[in-house]
Amino acid sequence: MYAIVKTGGKQVQVAPGDIITIEKLNAEVGETVSLDEVLLVRNDDQVQVGTPLVAGSSVKAKVLAHDKAKKVIVFKFKKRKDYRRKNGHRQPFTRIKIEEIVTN
Repeated sequence: MYAIVKTGGKQVQVAPGDIITIEKLNAEVGETVSLDEVLLVRNDDQVQVGTPLVAGSSVKAKVLAHDKAKKVIVFKFKKRKDYRRKNGHRQPFTRIKIEEIVTN
């Protein structure tokens, strides 16, 4: 059994027991969250495709940690114009463990 969930502007395939990294959520560590934007659910032979969402379906997950990704260097440069800008960015993320996929 698996589902495709939309979270943080991205689509992620999840199955019970998976540990995934998604965009940062406003939830405490150890808290259970519900991802309600389910686009597809597959259970054995049955496939439910949403238009655009599967009605009555959700994914329950437990928040494991909040962290930041590796630093990405943003370097802007224009040759012969004495223009250089160096900047860094670390994207915050949330690591969650999928507990169950709830269907109607």
